[in-house]
Amino acid sequence: MSDRAWVQGLREDFQQVLVEPWSPYIGAILMVLVVLGLMMAGLFWGIFGGMKLFGDWFNNLIGLGPLLGIKPDLDTPLMHRMALMNMTLVLGACTAALISRQFGIYRPPKLEYVWAALGGTAMGLGATLAGGCTTGGFFTPLVHASPAGWAMWLGLLLGAVIGLKALLWTLENIAWGMSPPRPLPFSAPVQRAMPWLALVLLGLLLVWTVNWYDSPDEKLRARAILIPAGFALGFIMHRSRLCFARAFREPFMTAETEMTKAIIVALAVAMPLAALLFAAKVIDPYLGIPPTFWIGSLSGGLIFGIGMVFAGGCASGSLWRMGEGHLKLWVAGFFFAWGGSVSSALLKHSGLMVTDVNIDGLEFTALGTQTYLPDLLGGWSWPLAISFAILVVWYLWLRYNESTGRFTLL
Repeated sequence: MSDRAWVQGLREDFQQVLVEPWSPYIGAILMVLVVLGLMMAGLFWGIFGGMKLFGDWFNNLIGLGPLLGIKPDLDTPLMHRMALMNMTLVLGACTAALISRQFGIYRPPKLEYVWAALGGTAMGLGATLAGGCTTGGFFTPLVHASPAGWAMWLGLLLGAVIGLKALLWTLENIAWGMSPPRPLPFSAPVQRAMPWLALVLLGLLLVWTVNWYDSPDEKLRARAILIPAGFALGFIMHRSRLCFARAFREPFMTAETEMTKAIIVALAVAMPLAALLFAAKVIDPYLGIPPTFWIGSLSGGLIFGIGMVFAGGCASGSLWRMGEGHLKLWVAGFFFAWGGSVSSALLKHSGLMVTDVNIDGLEFTALGTQTYLPDLLGGWSWPLAISFAILVVWYLWLRYNESTGRFTLL
């Protein structure tokens, strides 16, 4: 084999692994491995808490903090577990986009900025009610064997239908602001330099991780694992285009179900493996269970589902698209954070989201309580059986709709 053929082979491998999209099933499995790795370290994956922190900082900056009852001595984003993972998730997606030369400044039509603001605000309210977004209110509670995840799942399905119908109505009846702006392409030299910039980002991230891991500060050492974990999630989700919003929206929009099936596979793999970790007492399952079952989870899922359709992405999907350069998702992310901060403050002031502890030591609010099925049902047999039965029904419905298109709205 000639040297030229060897180099060509390397280029083909690079193209296949780091440029061509990955299967969403590969992305789902890799995402689960990262989540399980966090759980083995006594941690869980969430996004909304970190976004809310940014909203709290902004409200303090503009002087609304005292009116909303937001404390002035907030954690810095680098020291806040979820905020740190959110930032590194964006960096991971940005690195993946640079390597594949898919990074850009993507400008939507003017009207979509309005939808991003409204959708992001609705996502903030929904995540507040549910105690988390599609990550912390749906996926993580299901992995932690809580029916709160299934309650939000039902709300997300209903919200996706309502949101999609409303969005289609606007597309048919509103003409203002729908002209696409001129693209902003990068020059050829900039595009050629993108993979090298990605290597610089990767190198800086490695230095950052090692520096914190070797730090005498115990808190920094504890946070060090979150840097590569968030980065890996962003990289994986970008390469596989993994998106919870698409999983709930596409079956009703186009009858396309591949992303939904990937999420089903992720849950089918994660739930029994997580059960082993809980049985071995590696992590406290209640850490990832919001005190919102069932009213908060269902209503929050409904509102979040409507919002994510208009925003164009869920919480994690918005973050990795922000890393790819989508301006609409930056707007949606800002209003998600701000809306979450304001909603949390107002709902706490109303008494709906004030957390208390009952005689069993479980947290509860006016909209629900922490619910862990193995404790409720006396073991793991019924919780796993119920969850897998719902996954099977979900899959069968997807196959039926994919074949018939009976539930599509287009």
